[in-house]
Amino acid sequence: MTAEIPQEILDALTDVDMPRLGPELTSNENIELGGTVVPVYRAGCVIVGSGAAGLRAAVEMKRRSVAVAIISQSAWGGTSACSGSDKQTLHTANTADQGDNFKAMARTIRAGGAMDEDIAYIEAVGSSRMMASLQYLGLPLPQDGLGGTLRYQTDHDEVGRATSCGPRTSRLMVQVLAREAILLGIPFFNQTTALRILWAGEGEHRHVTGVVTMRAHDRSAQNPLGLALFACSALVLAAGGPGELYRDSVYPNGCFGSLGLALEAGIDLVNLTESQFGIGTRREGFPWNLSGTYVQAMPHIYSVDAGGNEHHFLGEIYRTTQEMASNVFRKGYQWPFHATRMLDFGSSLVDLAIYRESARGRRVFMDFLRNPLPVPGDQPFSLDRLDDDVRKYLGSAGANQMLPIDRLKHMNPLSIELYHRYKIDIAREPLEFAVNNQHMNGGILVDRWGRSTLKGCYAVGEAAGTHGVTRPGGAALNAGQVFGTRVAEHVAASGFASIVSSQDISLMANLAISELVATLNPESPHTIKSIRADVQARMSDNAGLICSPENVSKALAEARKLNAELRQSGISYGRDAEAGRALQWRHMALASEAVLSALDFYIRQGGGSRGARAICDPLGESLPQSASGPLEDFRFRKERPQDRSEQIVVRLDRDGFQITTRPNRTFDESSKSFFERDWPAWLTGHIFDVDKVD
Repeated sequence: MTAEIPQEILDALTDVDMPRLGPELTSNENIELGGTVVPVYRAGCVIVGSGAAGLRAAVEMKRRSVAVAIISQSAWGGTSACSGSDKQTLHTANTADQGDNFKAMARTIRAGGAMDEDIAYIEAVGSSRMMASLQYLGLPLPQDGLGGTLRYQTDHDEVGRATSCGPRTSRLMVQVLAREAILLGIPFFNQTTALRILWAGEGEHRHVTGVVTMRAHDRSAQNPLGLALFACSALVLAAGGPGELYRDSVYPNGCFGSLGLALEAGIDLVNLTESQFGIGTRREGFPWNLSGTYVQAMPHIYSVDAGGNEHHFLGEIYRTTQEMASNVFRKGYQWPFHATRMLDFGSSLVDLAIYRESARGRRVFMDFLRNPLPVPGDQPFSLDRLDDDVRKYLGSAGANQMLPIDRLKHMNPLSIELYHRYKIDIAREPLEFAVNNQHMNGGILVDRWGRSTLKGCYAVGEAAGTHGVTRPGGAALNAGQVFGTRVAEHVAASGFASIVSSQDISLMANLAISELVATLNPESPHTIKSIRADVQARMSDNAGLICSPENVSKALAEARKLNAELRQSGISYGRDAEAGRALQWRHMALASEAVLSALDFYIRQGGGSRGARAICDPLGESLPQSASGPLEDFRFRKERPQDRSEQIVVRLDRDGFQITTRPNRTFDESSKSFFERDWPAWLTGHIFDVDKVD
């Protein structure tokens, strides 16, 4: 940025106020279940979650005359509204440069493998439509003087298809979509926690009939837990990812996602081995990803031990000051940890070094008031001694200021302003950070219309397992918008959610509520606090960016033991208001076992390091090096090329977790549409395959 940005502009892009919700609808129907009077709400389609993907689905459904309603644990409290990085990315086709090359974009999206090729193309071809519609709703995406969208390069994308409104891009997306939802009069039920999916039928004929919830507004003497039923013919799971799985996490607190809900309903999940880990500030304070210009400013990174001694640990890893500083810079667009980037002194050695310092009990900091200290015995840091790609970027950006804080202020003043809003002044004090879990790339298995394996149940956003091993930065925001729209189109085309559900769900609801209440046992030794500590420590210590076959197998055995005990003795809780949270931790315990089951299966089948994780093995073919020699403790297996062509599927049934594989669906890039031939399929609705599940 070459001009000083007025404070009011910085304020508008940082303090993004969300619209106020109107009065909630009340229920005029009650049923008595097990001595409890439970209110019933009815809709054609219920959307679980109020993030960008769920709101997109709701808005598009309402425009198509679907009787839709939204339920949310905490309106505007999820990852879309509360998470991000300094330049949070929206990933779109690069129309301002080389045209709408959707096939090339699809190849980039699916490049890491384990992803359906048609899904990648759908996300690519839908991206321009999503960006244009968000701009129509008021999203202030930046443009040049000729109307072209300003773009930049992000992780796993060499073309430069990323654009951004700044650190609050996804919150701004939620804001404009929420305003539209309120304007359209979509019923919204806040402080409503979905706890059990209801269905009828058997086998392939099973279909959604509703969802059991706990609602603060429905808590009473006759209903102390606040139980409530939502009857519907279609259900969209859009509650995000399982952010509470990890202790070392950059998710906002209270993000439980939908995986436990889906598992209990017998819905297939996919790619649970695939996540993203990267540097960010801890969730105990203000959780935020430190990608983009935070690291491109090249601050000094150091650790502090228990005695208060400072350690220049990156100087022990890299061979020269130039190599060290250049790889700190590259974390800006190579933000997620990737095993192969630990080789040849690449940028993921930064993540590994931070991981080692944290394991030693040291705290790690960025200091924007100091340039990187020199590698011992080498020349001091200089902007003239950087790798060519780094010097070229900084030169184009005009970022030749002497100190990191001045380079950061020049390139992205919003990044400083953001932390200042949370009483953290990085222009005055160092910033503590760590390597954290950031995103689940796996999730609920869906087809090209967002349908799960339970008829009438869809998934969008991070809840859906549409991503493969790697994805370009921001592709998740795009995917949520594309599939939110496609799900709405499919639900509308099916016709079964155009009016509110009239099904009698009392029998199924009575069984589900009985099981939920039985899980709540005041005498159980397992508390919310103990389950949280158990699950999060196990996942962070054994299933983070560094894994070993032995530790994963041991962790899986412990996860199975915990779930067996929860089935036997249930979960204790304090106040009635905590009952829903106790059941959500039951979901997290299930999700933890599901992830570990998939990961253990992958490793036992000979799977190697890819995407988020390094599978460390004394016999591994790949050995990271440091300035002082090989890092034998982190020798890791190579990825096997054949694993890219399939996905790992997880299902929970009466016998436990069942693990299978499925081949990726392919996409014929040579096929072409023809207007007169293909228009009838659109006119008649045959493109929606309403009676078919892929």
